[in-house]
Amino acid sequence: MSPIKFTLGNETLIKVLDGASARLTGLLKKQGRIEEGGLRVAVVGGGCSGLQYKMDLVDGPRDRDIMVESNGVRVVIDPKSALFVTGSELDYSDDLQSGGFKVTNPNAVVTCSCGESFAA
Repeated sequence: MSPIKFTLGNETLIKVLDGASARLTGLLKKQGRIEEGGLRVAVVGGGCSGLQYKMDLVDGPRDRDIMVESNGVRVVIDPKSALFVTGSELDYSDDLQSGGFKVTNPNAVVTCSCGESFAA
């Protein structure tokens, strides 16, 4: 089995804020993935504005991924998605109506009213 070839990125790609870091750490511990696991952030087609974020907990990066360690957690992003998320911040809110993980993306030129999709 050949080793996984990924690139180390930094917070200029994506920065994890305190709320998201605390929530991710708890989720990764709960799933037993705290040592190597992280959050995969991908940009896929869909939503009201044309693009939307897809997030999953993963065991680690895959070939060609970019891995960013920020605020004590790992985020992995494929090269295509990295083009859309560069400079973004990831946060988490417990708000009852609009809670969950939120990406603040400076590349988004249009966002929908639900906050779930964007256009770049």
